[in-house]
Amino acid sequence: MKTVVARAPVTWSSGAEPAEKRNVWTAMRRGLRGRCPSCGEGKLFRAFLKTADHCSSCGQDFTGHRADDLPAYLVIVIVGHIVVPAVLWIETNYAPAVALQLAIYLPFTLIASLLLLQPVKGAVVGLQWAFRMHGFDEENPEN
Repeated sequence: MKTVVARAPVTWSSGAEPAEKRNVWTAMRRGLRGRCPSCGEGKLFRAFLKTADHCSSCGQDFTGHRADDLPAYLVIVIVGHIVVPAVLWIETNYAPAVALQLAIYLPFTLIASLLLLQPVKGAVVGLQWAFRMHGFDEENPEN
């Protein structure tokens, strides 16, 4: 007769306690306003699209962020979803001259894109901070 020995269940862990959760929406809202996603006080940008090296208020390090081209792609999608339906509606209902359309749509598209680029980049950096991506994780700084 064989005896069966019960074993304790195996649990895998890194040995460290899980880090506290960061509120994604608050971090993105703070980034959208150009503020530090961590404290909401310090400035996120030192120039138009250059992030500061660290927060002047809480000291959060921003050098690890990797927003890359995502903000530009998001701005293209947002502005495109505003401009294209407006252009199609105006063209089908009023058919203005091509020169008038170009004189209105091109500057509007350029201005709207420039106005949205920094807030969208701030929101992306806030999202990365909230999800502990690209150097925003204190436990694993090499990410």
